[in-house]
Amino acid sequence: MTELALDAGNPKVPKLPMEALQTRTDVGASGYGGPCPPLGDRPHRYLFTVFAVGVDSLQVTADTSAAIISFQLNFNTLAKAAIMGLYKR
Repeated sequence: MTELALDAGNPKVPKLPMEALQTRTDVGASGYGGPCPPLGDRPHRYLFTVFAVGVDSLQVTADTSAAIISFQLNFNTLAKAAIMGLYKR
């Protein structure tokens, strides 16, 4: 894939390509949950990384842990780009 539609990961408006897969996150659910630092705390950093991989797909399923996905990315990444955002409530 070279691009995703705006709001592509929203389960209420499925716009992800058929080949795309959302895996579980650190909170145990799939998809992006958004930033949620504690009220009144200092700004928290959120790092967004896009990977270019050298395979058609990673050998993962929707239930694959973040650690295994990281392992797969480590061996298949050709390039990556990241941007960091700050957010507080």
